[in-house]
Amino acid sequence: MNQKLFIVLEGIDGSGSSTQSDLLKDYFIAQGEKAVISPEPSSGIIGNLIRQALKKRILFTQDTDLFDEQMAYLFAADRHDHLYNDVDGVFKLINDGFHVISTRYYFSSLAYNCQTPEEFNFVSNLNHKFPNPDLAIYLDIPAEVSLARIQDRSLKEVYETKTKLSKVRKNYQKIFADYPDKLLIIDGTEDKTQINRKIISALPNL
Repeated sequence: MNQKLFIVLEGIDGSGSSTQSDLLKDYFIAQGEKAVISPEPSSGIIGNLIRQALKKRILFTQDTDLFDEQMAYLFAADRHDHLYNDVDGVFKLINDGFHVISTRYYFSSLAYNCQTPEEFNFVSNLNHKFPNPDLAIYLDIPAEVSLARIQDRSLKEVYETKTKLSKVRKNYQKIFADYPDKLLIIDGTEDKTQINRKIISALPNL
């Protein structure tokens, strides 16, 4: 495969995006290709700040709406660094011959940080210059499945509630109903091997 791909996996918490990223990376390596997983939030300075906020180790505000707005700004700044930094940015890695697999991208900001049309426009404007990936993969699961899968996590993040995850799932469905580029929607409750086969089957069409 001559073209090096930027592939994004999306879904609510517990959808299996990390598992599928690992399996896809293993597939590329087995084919003699170089591949790397580069998630969002990134491992950079802003990304680490976001991770601490999501774990409630940093508290910006008690106001939920303001928190979502602040996170949208931070995610956009981190995303710019994730794509364009000269050390391990997405495009640096692609130029070095790697396929880049990211769990989460700007779709997550639209899904998690928007509750009204005005907020959607705000977050869209923050992210409108970021390029679409070569393939977006959406793993769709109900909120109940998500909560069952993540119940044993030692530390719950701020978005891991049934009410929030149900809203986020609806947002994802709206976003991808109108998405114009390469997209693969998969039932995330299927067996992980079946999901992996569907993803691999989509690669020759890119």
